[in-house]
Amino acid sequence: MALCPLARKWGRLCRCHACGWSRSDEGSTFARRRVAALAPSTAGEPVAGVRGATSELSVRVVGRGAARPAWAGPDLFALGPMPGRIGCWPLICWRAWAIGCAALKVHFIAIAGTGMGALARLLKEAGHDVRGSDVAVYPPMSEQLARAEIPVLLGFSPDNLAWGPDCVVVGNVIGREHPEVLEAERRGLPLESFPSMLAKTLLSSRESLVVAGTHGKTTTTSLLAWILDRGGRDPTFLVGGVPLNFGIGARLGKGGALVIEGDEYDTAFFDKRSKFLHYRPRRAILTSVEYDHADIFADLDEVRAAFRAFVAQIPEDGDLVVHAEDSEAMGVAASARCRITTYRVMPEGTGAHVPGGADYVALARPRAAERRVVFELFERGVSLGEFATQLIGRYNLANVVAAVALARADAVALEDIRSAVRSFRGVKRRQELVGLAQGVRVISDFAHHPTAVSLTVTALRKHYPDAALRVCFEPRSASSRRRAFGDAFAASFDAASAVYIGPLYQPEKIPPDDRLDPFALARAIAARGVKARAFETVDALASAVIEAASPGDTVAMLTSGAFGGLSDKLLFGFGDPVTFATPEDLPNIDRLLARYGLPAIVASGDVETVVMRALPAAGGEPEIIGCCSLQVDHEAGFLFSLAVQPERRGTGLGWVLGDCVLRRARSLGLRRMYLLTNTAADFFAAKLGFSPISTISVDPGIRDGPNFTAAAAQPNAVCMELSMELATEPPPAAG
Repeated sequence: MALCPLARKWGRLCRCHACGWSRSDEGSTFARRRVAALAPSTAGEPVAGVRGATSELSVRVVGRGAARPAWAGPDLFALGPMPGRIGCWPLICWRAWAIGCAALKVHFIAIAGTGMGALARLLKEAGHDVRGSDVAVYPPMSEQLARAEIPVLLGFSPDNLAWGPDCVVVGNVIGREHPEVLEAERRGLPLESFPSMLAKTLLSSRESLVVAGTHGKTTTTSLLAWILDRGGRDPTFLVGGVPLNFGIGARLGKGGALVIEGDEYDTAFFDKRSKFLHYRPRRAILTSVEYDHADIFADLDEVRAAFRAFVAQIPEDGDLVVHAEDSEAMGVAASARCRITTYRVMPEGTGAHVPGGADYVALARPRAAERRVVFELFERGVSLGEFATQLIGRYNLANVVAAVALARADAVALEDIRSAVRSFRGVKRRQELVGLAQGVRVISDFAHHPTAVSLTVTALRKHYPDAALRVCFEPRSASSRRRAFGDAFAASFDAASAVYIGPLYQPEKIPPDDRLDPFALARAIAARGVKARAFETVDALASAVIEAASPGDTVAMLTSGAFGGLSDKLLFGFGDPVTFATPEDLPNIDRLLARYGLPAIVASGDVETVVMRALPAAGGEPEIIGCCSLQVDHEAGFLFSLAVQPERRGTGLGWVLGDCVLRRARSLGLRRMYLLTNTAADFFAAKLGFSPISTISVDPGIRDGPNFTAAAAQPNAVCMELSMELATEPPPAAG
């Protein structure tokens, strides 16, 4: 790590600039720790490179007037005079040294939050001892924390700090009188916020690439991280969601970039600044600026001020990529001192002329029967050729262009960008296809602001135009539970066939005069010509959807939370659901494959597996009864690992799973599908239309992959191909 460049003295307060640790009780001994990773390891021996410092450190605060502490003094490390600063020596405390050289013991209060859990994972990967507490932990964060082997204490208690952490990270939902906050203060432990801890532990040696804006942050951040990863940059990233290509919301990379979602929400009870003001951006994206977070910002002016403060942090030689069609975002960008790059998406129906109005311009190229979005991208008037994305909606296309523009500023190769955009699968709960059951697709989205709801519903209606679009909406976020947004919400569902409004989440936390009335909202939506009902319970809502839905329909769940388990209620209510596998499913899937002598799946960002689950007759958690995998390389795909429980063979489940994977391949715009089988060539030919070919004819990107290689090594393996351009799409499958 870069050692502390300067310890600033503010009166009686001395602060280590590397980690921010400070204490005002002048002269008191406040810490004595063994720094295990310092070399040599024997206590009392000199530390290499730091004259007078030993591996057993007693730390004291420097008082006023201590301009030049002794080399071997007991206070802070003095590392030599700073050039150009008379009488001012750079200082570093043991905590800042430990952040770079040894494990810290870090406790997270409210660790199950998206950002908190992601940062906990990063610190764990960096070698720190991480634990946390929360009242409850739900998937996907519960799965991510378990996978990272981070202990989580359920419930809040002063006893949760008995393990002796060095510092405590406080979630922004935690108040000053929280029992663990009070215990940390009693123990003299420093309180950190999620953003400040991130900045102090990970930003000092990395270049910060921040995605900010009222809408589109999570998707754009995830795509930017995926582009850099495909470009060989191995970035560190932290996203307020779970990118499907990575399967985790945070990863510690070896590259020099840190890609982070920049949230304008406040930091902690002791720091009311927006989170993104901690992130020191070198390059940034600004997607949009709109009034949101009514519990934090009084009006749009306060939102503007927060974003202006953010862009002011970008250095003169940095970059800001801003949406040219968002007037508020452009207004904020006008105050920046860095380079400005603009982007936009041309309206549909625009002619074939070279588009303008921004540095990067996307022009959609609609094609018959094409489920992907194909577009031509122009860079300052010069065509970069065609791109294709699985994301739907004009606003998502704008997010793609923003990520491409920043990747170009970061000198990622164009073909790596094109490949990454094509293979990007999206983010959990952002237009995420949760599953299929009885021909009904169930989609989850985080939309909870009127603008986001309108954009999402309109995009889904356009993408799935042939059957009903049933939208289930949970007023859960601070903004969506407030009456102030009621009129805007009423107009946000115009593209839906029917709207089902769930009960207000924790209504007691919203003042009665400010609360949204779900039944009044349903009446307002119905007055605009869209069927709408409000429900007292999630169970009643689920029953109404199950009764009304037909094969081919799309059910969209819009919520910033769990919606009372609505996803499972719908999928298992319809019956025989097919869903995407999670990393936690892989051991069970591999055991099922082993029953047929099939090789285990080699997981990667280009592989996705669907599973069919069933509820055991004796009750309990759903069990996996079948699986099938798809590997994608450009326009080719590989169908493999198709298996069902032996006792369920002959019931048509294999056809349902294979058909689901082929439907997925069509939605990705794949042109060719391959498979290898040693026992079911006749089945794949008769039921799914495959024909035998030589393995030499298979696309190299598929043929050289580990999953294909393992399948080809099976005895009597037959290679088969299906041309997706010649195949016709069957009617909706039963699962």
